[in-house]
Amino acid sequence: MTQAPIKKRAVKEAAPRAWQRMLSGRRLDLLDPSPLDIEIEDIAHGLARVARWNGQTFGPHIFSVAQHSLLVERIAAELEPSISRAERLFMLLHDAPEYVIGDMISPFKVVIGDAYKSVENRILSAILLRFSLPATPSPSLLKLAKQADRAAAFFEAVSLAGFTRGEAERIFGRPAISPQELKDEIAPAPVDAVQARFLARFQEIDRG
Repeated sequence: MTQAPIKKRAVKEAAPRAWQRMLSGRRLDLLDPSPLDIEIEDIAHGLARVARWNGQTFGPHIFSVAQHSLLVERIAAELEPSISRAERLFMLLHDAPEYVIGDMISPFKVVIGDAYKSVENRILSAILLRFSLPATPSPSLLKLAKQADRAAAFFEAVSLAGFTRGEAERIFGRPAISPQELKDEIAPAPVDAVQARFLARFQEIDRG
C-alpha cells in the first residue's frame, strides 16, 4: 500500500524585532512609528546621551544632539526673529529621531544611501504629529532649519571638533551670524544638565 507523501509543515520564521523599548515603557516601532508611542521625556533622555561628531570633540563631556538642537533653535531665532512658536518647536525637534536611531555622521549617510533617511523621516513625521505640528514642514521652514543646522555645525566643528576655520567654511559655509552670543550653547555640559535644559526649553516653547 502506497503511503501518501508527508506534507512538510512550513516553518514560519518570526519577524525580526523592529521596535525600541523606551524608559517610559513605550515601544516605538521604527518601521511604523505611532505618535502615541512618543514621549518628550524619552526624547530628552535619549538626545542628551547621543554624541555629536561620533564623540570626537574636546572636553570632559560629550557634545550631545540635545545641545545641538538647543543651538539650532537659538540660531534660527537669530536668523529669523519673527519665527513662530510652532516653528521654534520644529527647530528644537528637527533631529529628534536620533533619540532612537542615533546620530549618523553625514559621510556615512552618503555611504548607506536612502534607507536611513526613510526611517528617519517616518519617525520625524510621527514626532511632529505627536506635538501637533505639521507632519510635512513647509519648504521655507526646512530652508531655515538647514541654514541654522549648517551654522551650528560650523561653530561646533571649529570650537569642538578640531576643524580649522577654512575647512569648516568649505564644508558648511560661512555662518551669517556671530558666535559671540552662542558660547554657552557650544560648551559641552553634563548629561543630566543638558537633558533638563532640553526638556525645560521644550516646555517653555510649548506653553508659548
